[in-house]
Amino acid sequence: MDDGIKTLQQWIDDSHAIVFFGGAGVSTESGIPDFRSVDGLYNQKYDWPPEQILSRTFFDAKPEEFYRFYRDKMLCLDAQPNAAHKKLAELEAAGRLRSVVTQNIDGLHQKAGSRRVWELHGSVHRNYCMRCHKPYSAGEIKEGTGAPKCGCGGTVKPDVVLYEEGLDSATLEGAVADIRGADLLIIGGTSLAVYPAAGLINYFRGNRLVLINKSATPYDDRAGLAINLPIGEVLGQIEVR
Repeated sequence: MDDGIKTLQQWIDDSHAIVFFGGAGVSTESGIPDFRSVDGLYNQKYDWPPEQILSRTFFDAKPEEFYRFYRDKMLCLDAQPNAAHKKLAELEAAGRLRSVVTQNIDGLHQKAGSRRVWELHGSVHRNYCMRCHKPYSAGEIKEGTGAPKCGCGGTVKPDVVLYEEGLDSATLEGAVADIRGADLLIIGGTSLAVYPAAGLINYFRGNRLVLINKSATPYDDRAGLAINLPIGEVLGQIEVR
C-alpha cells in the first residue's frame, strides 16, 4: 500500500460522514463504455456525435435514432458492480459513508448494496410514458425496437437527464446538503469537466478532499490528497473497520 492510499485509509478511519462523488470512471471498470470516447466502430455506425444524439432536441425529432444509440451504448444491463461499488456499499453499511452522489445512470451502486444514492443524471432503470406516465423497465426498453410506445400511444422516455434538460431539483438539493455536511469528500472516476455536476465540489466545507482519477483534474491542487489511479484499484485496498 503506497503512502497516498495509507493516508486515505487513515482519513476514512477518522471520518463518519463521508460522501463519495463519482463519474464515468467508476462504471468503465465494470465494462460500461464512456460514450464520449470515439472509436472506429462508432464512427462507422452513427451520423451524429453522441452529445447531439443525447440531447432533448434530438430525442424529440429523431426518437428512433436516439434509441438505436441508447440501446447500443447506454443499456449495459449485464454489467456487474466492481470493487469501488462494493467498497462504498460496505462503508455505508458500517456507518461511515453518508451517501453516494453519482453522474452515472447504470444503477450499479444500488446493485452493490448502496442505499442512499443521489443520481444526478437519472437512471436507465426508470422509464415512463410521456403522456400517461406509465412506468417501463430497462429490460422492456432493451428488448424492444425503434422508439417504444405506450399502450396509450405516448412515447416512452428514459428517466435520464439529456443535454438541454435541467437536473432534478430534489436530487440536486439532497446531494448539495450531504456534500456540505461531509467531513470527508472523496471524488473518483471523473475529470470534473461536466457542469453543473462538477460545481458541487464548491459546496464542500470540510478540509479533507480526496481526488482519485486515472488522469489529473483541474481541481487536483485544491485537494488534500490526489491519487492518479483507477478508482476500483484504490478503494479495493481500503479496509472497512
